[in-house]
Amino acid sequence: MSDRNTLPDFPLREAHALVRDLMTPNPWIYWLDFLLHITLGWAAFIMALHSSFLSVWQILACGLAVLAFYRSAIFIHELAHLKKGTFKVFRLVWNLICGIPLMIPSFTYDGVHNDHHKRDVYGTRKDGEYLPFAIQRPGEMVHYVLLSFILPLLLVARFLLLTPLSYLIPSLRRLVWERASSLTINPNYKRAANAVRNDHNWRLQEFATFVFALAVVTGAVLNVLPYQVLVLWYVIAVLVFILNSLRTLAAHAYRHPGSHTLGLAEQYLDSINIPGNFLTGLWAPVGLRYHATHHLFMSLPYHNLSKAQDRLVHGLSDNTLYLQTVRKGLWDALTRIWKEAAASSR
Repeated sequence: MSDRNTLPDFPLREAHALVRDLMTPNPWIYWLDFLLHITLGWAAFIMALHSSFLSVWQILACGLAVLAFYRSAIFIHELAHLKKGTFKVFRLVWNLICGIPLMIPSFTYDGVHNDHHKRDVYGTRKDGEYLPFAIQRPGEMVHYVLLSFILPLLLVARFLLLTPLSYLIPSLRRLVWERASSLTINPNYKRAANAVRNDHNWRLQEFATFVFALAVVTGAVLNVLPYQVLVLWYVIAVLVFILNSLRTLAAHAYRHPGSHTLGLAEQYLDSINIPGNFLTGLWAPVGLRYHATHHLFMSLPYHNLSKAQDRLVHGLSDNTLYLQTVRKGLWDALTRIWKEAAASSR
């Protein structure tokens, strides 16, 4: 068997030399981007809450809230990659005004997503963020998107019900950690006991999310808060999850059955770049339009991925293999994987 850690003719060293100076994250960009969009999200949420039912203003406000909350939430991906011990205040603020209210505290991705980038995990059955959609029935992709309608309810149940129950039942505590504490797409994923990279205070995050959920639900039951708060939160959460599920389907080729591990170059060629335009950044925010490039250089901060992409396209002596991952847009990426799945099923 050939060495799967490299791919013949793939210019990894040349590519690294082109982007070496782009590896340092700029805290100002992180803070300004996140605070702008989370403020916009909550303002739009309040506007939608106080607008007439299904009025133009409510629909517009709801759409704005979805996009703003989505971009804010996707910073959880950056938190998973930032150097250990850095951006501590940013992580705390993100959890307080985004992660906890949306029921996705950062510990649900910390340590979990990092496994997805490991050579011996990516694309295997141990990878929580990979399913071989391209070699399964196309209906599996439909099922995955439709899960978006129940995911918000499952998150509430996990923190509002399972958290206090797990405090009382030790055996349930372990089960909740392994099976209900990770943002993944693989239903068979089992979180390891040591799958924590930065969020060693995850128990505090978990308890804070429980308290927040309990306060909001109790407030709605006692008419302290209007029940529309819960309805609007659910609608926005569903739309955010639908957007993210479509983006996830466009993030990889998903052709790997998990029978062997893939080298870095092979992981790259199994991933997708969609440079697109301004609209691409709405459904693939915070650099996720350059997902293949991210798999080559996972330490690249999101605000430098566009520059890295440009350098690699125009600076490599031979960019033929590099360009194989490029798709024209979301529709192009989704139709390709759908056709592959349909052909495989036949």
